[in-house]
Amino acid sequence: MSTRWLHPGAWWLWALGLGAAATRTANPLLLGLIVGVVTLVVSARRPQAQWAGAFTVFVRLGLIVIVIRIVFAMLFGVRVGTDLLFTLPSATLPSWMAGVTFGGPVTVEMLVIAAIQGAQLATLLICVGAANSLASPVRLLKALPAGLYHVGVAAVVALSLAPRIMINVRRVMRARRLRGRSTRGLRAAAESAVPVLESSLDDAINLAAAMDTRGYGRMTAAQPAERALQAGLVLVGLTGIALGLFAALGAASWGWLLLVIGLLMATGGIVIAGRRVPRTRYRPDPWNWPETITAGSGILAALAVLAGSTGTISLPLTWPALPPLAVLAILLAAAPALTTPPPPLPWRTA
Repeated sequence: MSTRWLHPGAWWLWALGLGAAATRTANPLLLGLIVGVVTLVVSARRPQAQWAGAFTVFVRLGLIVIVIRIVFAMLFGVRVGTDLLFTLPSATLPSWMAGVTFGGPVTVEMLVIAAIQGAQLATLLICVGAANSLASPVRLLKALPAGLYHVGVAAVVALSLAPRIMINVRRVMRARRLRGRSTRGLRAAAESAVPVLESSLDDAINLAAAMDTRGYGRMTAAQPAERALQAGLVLVGLTGIALGLFAALGAASWGWLLLVIGLLMATGGIVIAGRRVPRTRYRPDPWNWPETITAGSGILAALAVLAGSTGTISLPLTWPALPPLAVLAILLAAAPALTTPPPPLPWRTA
């Protein structure tokens, strides 16, 4: 299979589909399966680029989230369950601080529920980290519609924050090592924070200057009626999307219809706005069968988990069962490790 870059939108649809599946299930076995599939695909298709190291950062961040969620459950959580482990010193805060009870008995049920809830968020973070490692932020910006150039810049800058921080941290740590200074511990992290922040701000300023020099985001003149139509479609469409999602999550049958109408109206507004931004794309990334399989496998996993799982945790705790449909769909999400072309190797001098 020849090497080429996969369309970044396919990687993000795949990752967001698996992330949505993680948020809709409280089954730790399914969460572990999602993490395993994501890790397999990243290890098989991660390019040799500096920004590709973001996956490790998000994995560590996910582990920290689980620990923090368990600690907060022990200190401020609702006391449920009967299998007592130990008892912390307790105190009731005053009424002007909502009368929260600090400490108290800690049960097995509390810790298990907290660990599962933390694992949900950690799995979502790992999926986002996988997309950051697999999809180039520059190519993602190039693939966005012309009408989304403002939102696209903000989104790509936000999504590329973790890779850029990793690059700057490695550069600063390499400089400290060459100077014979320590690269471990809180003191080294504190001393490296300012150079890393300064480098990140310089990168953002250079990117903004380069985009402005190339005329990115220049808009042609438009009639007031056209601008009003564009703004109205986008505003009403986003309102419909928000209300439709709220109704759909509340099991209202009309929520999906409102969601589709909102998406169509918002898309129409974006298309109208795109006419005012004349731009061309140099060698755009193609969308072929590997992209369709990648995006479809992630979306299929989200739909399968949404149809057969629940995001609630019931007491008493029992060993979770594995829904066959959800397991099959998540396993199919590992197909990009085989069906996608490998990324190109970086160019090196002889």
